[in-house]
Amino acid sequence: MKKLLVMILLITSVLMLAACSKTTNTKTNEIATITPTAAATPTPEITQPAETVPSGQEFSIGILPAESAIPIIIAKEMGYFDEAGVKVSIKAFSSPNDRNVAVQAKELDAVIGDVMTCATFVDKGIPMKITSDISEDFKVLSSPASGITKMEELSGKKISLVPNFILEYIMDQYAAEYGFEYEIVEIPSFSGRAEALMSNQIDGVLFTEPQAGMLVQQGAHLLGSSKESGIKGGTLQFTEDMLTNRAGDIRAFYQAYNQAIDYMNTTDVSSYSAILTNYQFPETISSYLTGLMGEFQYAAPIKKDQFDSIITWTKDKDQISKLFTYEELTDFSYLQ
Repeated sequence: MKKLLVMILLITSVLMLAACSKTTNTKTNEIATITPTAAATPTPEITQPAETVPSGQEFSIGILPAESAIPIIIAKEMGYFDEAGVKVSIKAFSSPNDRNVAVQAKELDAVIGDVMTCATFVDKGIPMKITSDISEDFKVLSSPASGITKMEELSGKKISLVPNFILEYIMDQYAAEYGFEYEIVEIPSFSGRAEALMSNQIDGVLFTEPQAGMLVQQGAHLLGSSKESGIKGGTLQFTEDMLTNRAGDIRAFYQAYNQAIDYMNTTDVSSYSAILTNYQFPETISSYLTGLMGEFQYAAPIKKDQFDSIITWTKDKDQISKLFTYEELTDFSYLQ
């Protein structure tokens, strides 16, 4: 009798499992948008575990020819991305505006940008998040014939920068510190700004490295450094789709990124400087990197106080409609 009862229970269990399996498969193929009815029983939300391995699909990242892009280029060219199991396509842009157009056209999955750029994207309905800082140093320069050798001497002068980005934020910080106002001359491209400075058509400019060092060698005057002043707002940021569906790719990206940092800290610049010229870098990149003090740093979180300062500045400039919080725009879990 006991054997018969056990057999009946086993058969019943098998039939119930088969029915459940059939129901699950059917729901997977249904359209996601379902209109609930009064008689329907709410289905509990199921949170899928975060992806922990690379997907094997290629993603694209937008860069500018600046120091911040070097670890990404090295990781690509030295095969570190391949070793980590992630496929990365690098797209180089000559101006931040061109990069932003590509983001809006959904041609990029990640970009090198800044805090205000991310906030503006999100405010305009383009979901992205900051996942780390970048290596950066923006320099304030004056033209060779200007006679300007001190920051305060830029009072009332013409300074070229790309408005609404980190360059204007940095210049505003210096203007507030030294108590002066200045006139913005907008020249979007790197080459255009450099030519205007060296031909004394403008009084000052903000440039990242290695371009800034190159211009100093040609006679421009160095007035200030964002790194030395502790101003940092540059970021790496990924689209919400990447964060939600391809967490493994982002983790693998940072694994390769940090491996590239190790390579840069233990390898003579001459071994890889030629690679950088293929990504719109000037040939003087080698002398700039050779002269750097200290080691290149791993990707790290943006500090909250710096984030809040930039967000407040961005809101005051009417670039965004609200003050975004640190938690809304950042996610540094991919660095772990």
